Amino acid sequence: MNGHMTNELGWMLDEVLKVPEARHAILLSADGMLRAHSQGIRRDEAERQAAALSGLQSISRSTAEFCGNESSPWQQTLVEFVDGYVFLVAAGAGAYLAVSAGQNVDMEAVTYSMHKLVDRLGKELTTPPRQDSASGTA
Repeated sequence: MNGHMTNELGWMLDEVLKVPEARHAILLSADGMLRAHSQGIRRDEAERQAAALSGLQSISRSTAEFCGNESSPWQQTLVEFVDGYVFLVAAGAGAYLAVSAGQNVDMEAVTYSMHKLVDRLGKELTTPPRQDSASGTA
């Protein structure tokens, strides 16, 4: 992971945490790599969560047919726990934004704040797919 990018984008993720009860925010790539994290979450924990949330997003996408149309694009996943929620949204091609929050959070405010951040950051949040380092070599 590029440490410079983490430091550069981390403060922007802190903006989402202005919603009361919002706890942590992380930006991850589709392959589960941590791109950035908010203050208050250790880097190793953020990396672990990025890997797990990548899998959650993949599982969520695979259930599109259950919603009615298997080609319907995934937009958001919400997981509820006794003590709070995890929100996961698309943040550009190959990038996702995740926010954890307490049980009394205004869910609409968190989602709005996340989408506003995604719109504001635009291309900075887009993660291009990894290139095969052995491309075409035998």
